[in-house]
Order: sequence, then structure tokens, then C-alpha cells
Amino acid sequence: MRKLLLAVVGLFLVIINLTQAQDKFATILSNTEQKLSSDIMTPEVLWSFGRITELTVSPDEQTVVYAVRYFNIKLNKGQTDFYSVNVDGSNKKRITESSDAKFGLKFRPDGKKIGYISNRSGSMQIWEMNPDGSDLMQRSEITDGVNDFKYSPDMTKVLYLKDVKVDKNVQDVYSDLPKANARIIDDLMYRHWDEWEDGLYSHVFISDYGRGYIKDGLDINEGEGWDTPVKPFGGVEQINWSVDSKKIAYTSKKMRGKQYAISTNSDVYLYDLGSKQTVNLSEGMMGYDVGPVFSPDGKYIAWTSMERDGYESDKTRLFMLNLLTNEKTYCTKDLDQYAENHEFTKDSKEIYFTSGVRGTQEIYRYDIAAGKNTRATDGQHNYISVTKAGNNLIAMRQSMSKPTEIYSVNPANGEAKEISFVNKGMLDQVKIGEVKKRMVKTTDNKDMLAWVVYPPNFDPNKKYPTLLFCEGGPQSTVDQFWSYRWNFQMMAANGYIIIAPNRRGVPSFGMEWLEQISGDYGGQNMKDYLSAIDDISSEPYVDKDKLGAVGASYGGFSIFWLAGNHDKRFKAFIAHDGMFNLESQYLETEEMWFVNWDLGGPFWDKDNKVAQKTYDISPHKFVKNWDTPILVIHGERDYRIAYTQAMQAFNAAVLLGVPARLLLLPEENHWVLSPQNGILWQRTFFGWLDKYLK
Repeated sequence: MRKLLLAVVGLFLVIINLTQAQDKFATILSNTEQKLSSDIMTPEVLWSFGRITELTVSPDEQTVVYAVRYFNIKLNKGQTDFYSVNVDGSNKKRITESSDAKFGLKFRPDGKKIGYISNRSGSMQIWEMNPDGSDLMQRSEITDGVNDFKYSPDMTKVLYLKDVKVDKNVQDVYSDLPKANARIIDDLMYRHWDEWEDGLYSHVFISDYGRGYIKDGLDINEGEGWDTPVKPFGGVEQINWSVDSKKIAYTSKKMRGKQYAISTNSDVYLYDLGSKQTVNLSEGMMGYDVGPVFSPDGKYIAWTSMERDGYESDKTRLFMLNLLTNEKTYCTKDLDQYAENHEFTKDSKEIYFTSGVRGTQEIYRYDIAAGKNTRATDGQHNYISVTKAGNNLIAMRQSMSKPTEIYSVNPANGEAKEISFVNKGMLDQVKIGEVKKRMVKTTDNKDMLAWVVYPPNFDPNKKYPTLLFCEGGPQSTVDQFWSYRWNFQMMAANGYIIIAPNRRGVPSFGMEWLEQISGDYGGQNMKDYLSAIDDISSEPYVDKDKLGAVGASYGGFSIFWLAGNHDKRFKAFIAHDGMFNLESQYLETEEMWFVNWDLGGPFWDKDNKVAQKTYDISPHKFVKNWDTPILVIHGERDYRIAYTQAMQAFNAAVLLGVPARLLLLPEENHWVLSPQNGILWQRTFFGWLDKYLK
């Protein structure tokens, strides 16, 4: 009786706290009622689009629940809320209206609850609600909160991710110096992407799941000084339960310091809850091995794998392991392209995945019995996720003309039906420029696909300023992506034609095309860029006296290189987060595997012909030729390419008397993520172009 009374009191307190929390967080933010004053895309309009960030399909495959993030420009922050819609597109509704941080959507295996992570109780904890959004309740009380979680299939346990302190800091060693602000560093990889190593590592925990709160659980990575999942982009998709709920497969790169900095050899591990033993399933596979997924019949586990250690852009291959025979199958051996976002069908007979092919991202399926891959979709779009739902697929899709929406796809013929319509109201009010394919002949007589984006209301009898877009990566496709910074429709709305070539070094055109760029920075791919701008300049509607070139990351490097080697083609340049001085880049970046592979090695290795060729064509070697106005932009929290590269380029331009501007963003990393910084970026970007090209 006493236990029952305590339970009732506890539940009463939860309800009181929840009511208070709902009052505190209650808010509504969306774009559904927004009326625009013009049909021209502006930075403010771009930042008003809703951004679909994740989705989950109910176990009965009848309902899709998805997250949409909207931004408040004035408050300089975003809000995520959840929506549901039937797989046929009917009965769409909003199921949350609150400003708390929330993510990690997933249906409970029985379909009766939806779980997610929220900070409404003060720390990131697991919350649950009914599929219609009612009966919201906090389910976990885990010390310091969690990063994400997954239910076990039998619903007796959950796994969750949490940061654990493993390494000591200055205060741990010198307790009498509590205000000392310093880092003592003895090895490499002391910072990564946009954060300094702080002695914390993401570990996998297991807790019981029942009627009460989920409490602190068992750390299956106890004492390990490495992350699960793999940083900086890995999430809970890299960890999965076995069908019988007795094992957990996870991804980790179990190395530290210099070894971590020079290697890409992550592995897939299998942890047995009963024996507490861990086995490396990908031992001997030397590149990235990530994303283990179990087949519903429990017979197979599939993951993606790269072959070569140290090569972050190697072919992403789909592998499958038969857990009964220990036989590995290379599923995508017949495809000369990447495989990503893989998922088994419920009958365990097929695997669906996405793959880049000639400048688009399409859905493929692998027939396990036949050992055959079949392309399921074909169009001018990017599919960025895929999951089976009944007879159809549910997938997120975007293009250069439309932000991400959710579609129901017929796998038999590839026909797609939009079901989310998050941004229909906004898109109906703005004019979108036409996007066309253009084949360009390169200097070595290859056919190169380029995308050309035309301004809304394009008039072929007029002349337009034209921009060459230089892709980053460098191994990154110019496919049908929708960007909230490098947005081609925004550029077109400002009266520019854009040509975006898939130059040497990008995926989806075969590995030979991709790998040509490594060790050849400043070589054939730069000739490809010039071929593209020269080709489009032959059109009567292109103003040859008003050409610009823009790009970020490797695209920024390309701008710096072209600035010294463009033979007066361009009248304005913009470089974002670009490499300017390759010798300093080699020792400033944190990911040594990248510069070792793509630059060829260290600049002091004089016997290394590939490396010496790379450093001989570093952009700073041609700075004496600079004569064209250049805008340089950089995020100060970008540790892959340090902002000192931007300072060097800007300083050189000023000293040479070249018109220049430097935009430094102290809180941004390799991206620009906050609304007001994003709008400032756009205003500075177009202000510079308009000054010199209009």
C-alpha cells in the first residue's frame, strides 16, 4: 500500500511539474500564415522556411512523425516541433507546440508511445507522449542527461548515449588552482571540428525500461577514451539493438592522439549483454566502418565500409555479414558509386539505400537472394533518407529548387507523392529560377555535367552577370542539394546566372573521376572550372565583363587559386573557409588523415614528388598575380581549416592594394548556423557581388 501511495504522489508531482513546464514552454512558431511582400527570394525568406530534420515511421507503417525546425530572426534562435501525417498524406497535424529543445524522435516498438529527448526538465532527458501528442511524461532521471537513446525491441531496456569524463583537466591535477584557464597538451587531436577535447567521451549505456523512471545504467564502454558514435557527425544511427534484444552493435574508432589524427579506421563492434563481451565485426577492414543495422529476421547485419585507411572520401561500400555463417558479402561491388542510409525491409529480403549517380541522389535496392542492385528512382532531385512503409517507401527529398519535404515513393516505378508540404505556402509566394543540365567539354576531352540556374523571369535577350560556383569537399558532389547558405535560388533571385560544374574530384561519376583530384590540387580540376565558365560565357545572355567566382572550403581554396591564375576572366571573388597557404594548412588542421592523403604528405618531405607538387601550386605562391576584388569569410571555430588562413589571404590582398574585405564570424564553425549571422552573411555576400558585377 505504501508503495502504491508513493507512486500516486510521484505521478501527481510529475503532472504538476508538467503543467508548469507546458506553461513555461508554450509557444507556436511556423511559416504557415506568413505573407510575403514580394515574390523575390530574400535572406529573410530563406530563413523562414521550415526545415525537416528527422522522421520516424510507426511500427504498423501507417503514420509518419517528423520534426520541423523554424527560426525566429529577431530572437536569433530556432524552435523544433513534431508533426504527424498518414503515409498516404492524409490527417496531417501538429502534435507539439513548445520551445523546449527536442530531438531524437522514435516510436516505441509497440507503437503506443513516441519517445524523444527534451530539456524541459532542465537537462536532456527521455520523454514520451501518445502518437497524437497527448499524455506527455518525463521517462528518465539520468544524471547530467543523455544525448540520444533507443528502445530495445522487447521493450525491457533502453540504450542511451551520454558524455563521460575519462581524462583529467588542469583543475583535476592542480586542485589549488581552480581559476587557472589553460590546456596542457601532450598529443595530437586536441581539438576537432569546432570543439576542444575536454576529457569527455560519448559512451553507450544500458538501463531497464519499465513503469518507473529510467535510471542511470551500465556503461558498456567504461574507462574507454574514445567516442561512440564517431565524431563529429555520428549519431545514434551508428548504434542498434539486435532483434532478440540481447546484443548491441555500435561504431567506434578506438584510438587516441596521433594515431586518431592520422587514421580513419573506425570499426563495428558487437556487445553481448549476457556475457558483457565485445567482438570487433570489421576487424581487418581498414577504413571507415559505420552504421550497423540488423535484419528483422536476425540473420544479417549490414554496415557501410571504406577500404583504405586515411582516405576519408574512399568509396562507401555496403557490406552484409551473415551472423550464422560469419560470411561477409560486398553488396554494392557492381556499383561504381557510394551507398548510404541503408535499411532492411521487414521480410529481410532486400536492403534499400541511397546513392549518388551523375549529380543526383537516388534510391536503390539490393536483392539479398539474387545479389543484385536495382535503381528505384530517377529524376532531378536528392533523396537523403529512405525507409519502407507498407508497399511504398517514405523518403526525404530536396532539390536546388525546393527544400526538404517528405515523399511516399512507389518502389516499382519510382513515382513520388509529397505528403508533408511544410513549405508549400512559402513556395507558392516566391518565383523559382529554372535549373538545367549543361554538358561541358573539358580540356582533356571529357564530358562534364554542370548545373545552370537561371534568374526568375529569365529573358534570353538580356545580359546577366554570371557566377562560377566552386564546390567544397573536395570530394563532394554538386548534386541537387538545397542549402541555407550557398543557395542557388537566392543567387538567381538577385539577378545572377550560376554555373555549378561537377569538376574532377566529385563523387557520383565513378571512382576514376573522383580520385583524380588527390595530389592534383590546382591541376585538372581548375582547368575544369575555367572550361565551365568559358563555356557558359559563349551564350549571348551572359555578360562576359561581369563574371564572378564563389566557393567555400575546397571551393574557397579554388577561389584563392583562381585569383592568381584566371587571366582576367573574373571581376569579383568570394572565398569562405578556404585554404590559402597549404604549408601552414598541413600543420594547422586537426584531421591529419585529410592532408596526408589529399595533399600527399608533409611539406618537409622533399623526396615526396606528389607532396612537393601540391605545395608548389599553393594559392599563396601566386598572390603576386592578384588584381581582382576579393571578399574573404571565415568562422573562427572552424578547426578543420583555421581562420588564420583567411587572415593571411586578406592581409596579402590589402598589402598588394587589391580591394578586399574580411568577414570573421567568431561563433561559427565550417558552417554558418545562427539566423542573424546567416542573414549578415547573405547581405555581405550580395553587397560585394553587386558592387563589382552590377
